[in-house]
Amino acid sequence: MDARMLYAQVVQDLTAGSTNRFVDRAEAGPVEVEALRRIAGEEYRIVSSDRRSFALLAARYPDAAPLFLSLAAGEGQALGLLVPYAEAVGLTVGDLVAYDPSPAAQGYPHYLAWLAQFGSRSDVALALLANFGFWGGYCARFAQALGRHHELTEDQVAFFTFFSSLPPGFEDAALTLLQTGLDAGDDQEGAKLAARMMQGYELAFWDALPIT
Repeated sequence: MDARMLYAQVVQDLTAGSTNRFVDRAEAGPVEVEALRRIAGEEYRIVSSDRRSFALLAARYPDAAPLFLSLAAGEGQALGLLVPYAEAVGLTVGDLVAYDPSPAAQGYPHYLAWLAQFGSRSDVALALLANFGFWGGYCARFAQALGRHHELTEDQVAFFTFFSSLPPGFEDAALTLLQTGLDAGDDQEGAKLAARMMQGYELAFWDALPIT
C-alpha cells in the first residue's frame, strides 16, 4: 500500500476518538497549579526516555539514522525549554529530577521504548507520523491556554510551542521509512495497531491529569 494513503487513513480513523478532555478544560479557564506541575514532572521523564529511544532507533535502522538522531536532538532541546515552564509553575530542576511519576501517564514513553527495541520500520514510522500530528495540535492549544488563562509568557510556554509543528523534514523522512518497510513486507495491520496504541497512550497521559 502507498505509505501516504495509509498515513491519511490511520489519521482519519484515529481522529474521532482523539478528544483531549484536559486540553478542552484548559481552554475553558484556569486549571489547578498541581496539574500544571504534574505536566512538567511527567514530561521531564517522558522526554528523557524518548531521547534514548530515538538514539536506539538510529542504531537499529542505520538507513534512517539522520531522522532518528534529529528527533533525539530535538528531545534534548525540549528538555532545556521545559525548565522555564517548570519554574513558572513553581518547580526547580531538582524538583523535576526528584518527581515521582504516575504509571498512568508514563505509558507513552514505555511503548515507544518497546517499539524502539521490537517494532518494525512500518510500526515505528506510522506510529510517530500519526501521533506527532495529534501531539502537536494539543501542544499548540495548550500553549495558547496557558498564555490566556495563566499569563505565562512565550518563553515560559516555549516547550509546548516547540512541539506544536512537525520537525523540519520529519514527514517526508518518516513516509520514506514507512514505504520502505511496507515494500519489504512489514505487516500493515501491525503498523496500524502500533499507531492506535501510541495515540491511546498519548491520551492516557492527558487523562492522568486532574481536572477540576
